Amino acid sequence: MASVRCLDMSAAAGVSAECFTAHRRSLFGLAYRMLGSAVEAEDVVQEAYLRARSVEEAPESPGAYLATIVTRLCLDVLKSARARREAYVGPWLPEPVATGDLLDGEVAAAGYQGEHGAAESPAARMDRVESISMAFLVVLESLSPLERAALILRDVFDWEFGAIAAALGRSPAACRQLVHRAREHVAARQPRFRATEAERRRLFGAFLDAAARGDAGALAAMLAEGASATPDSGGKASSARRVLSGRDRITRYFIGLVRKGIGAVTRIASVNGGPALLVYEGTRVVTALGLDVSPAGIDAIWIMRNPDKLARLGAALPLLPPDARA
Repeated sequence: MASVRCLDMSAAAGVSAECFTAHRRSLFGLAYRMLGSAVEAEDVVQEAYLRARSVEEAPESPGAYLATIVTRLCLDVLKSARARREAYVGPWLPEPVATGDLLDGEVAAAGYQGEHGAAESPAARMDRVESISMAFLVVLESLSPLERAALILRDVFDWEFGAIAAALGRSPAACRQLVHRAREHVAARQPRFRATEAERRRLFGAFLDAAARGDAGALAAMLAEGASATPDSGGKASSARRVLSGRDRITRYFIGLVRKGIGAVTRIASVNGGPALLVYEGTRVVTALGLDVSPAGIDAIWIMRNPDKLARLGAALPLLPPDARA
């Protein structure tokens, strides 16, 4: 990347707009992973810019400086998030996003390793797609805010523990413990092995085909033992109000959904790092559906129906012309 001027010479203070823009995508990626909400992530990034503009001197490491502001703002947001989650109607899922919002423009390890690179091998770091999957974001919700921040900064953005400690106001030893606990929790909640991209796409297509044909047997055969389906409507659209489990219950639910949606306009797009089915009414996205897959089959299905969480996705993925639709 070409060098950018990070001191706003016109104001003789603060991080310049050009410098901030160079880091904006990664800052959004950090905030989204922390909060699970693209709308809140955008608000945090904008607030970080306003604060960075007000400093008297340009920081030596602008990327790390901006990311530290974003991290601390996210921690403030998360203090009130738990109460809002408890008042939420039905199951809660992160806001789905078009994959390009988080991956385009990010460097190979999705962070600031040029300034805070760790000695850990690239193979030990978390894959960028894995770090925005719906399954991973759901697991992050069960971590404490500090555990979540430490894990993301270390395993996604490849920060050294000294830099994490400075960002979180904790000692490096305490941050190591935070990451250790978070890794253990994530490992206990996610499959040990991941399916290949080809297998994910194959199962996704087969799942949609079986549901369209009403083939309950084929659907059930694709589901891993212990599979679940999580619908999120926030009480603002018709949907199941609890997580569905068991092959029979899940297959009946999806066959019913397909029958109700006969004739709907759909398209397939990349959402949260994987294929998703988008259903439109007019030009609005009213449903987004995706799968989390392991070598054992389909582990989890997410169905977003909350219109508030679909508005940004719909703007990013408008309805295709008739000859290009799924």
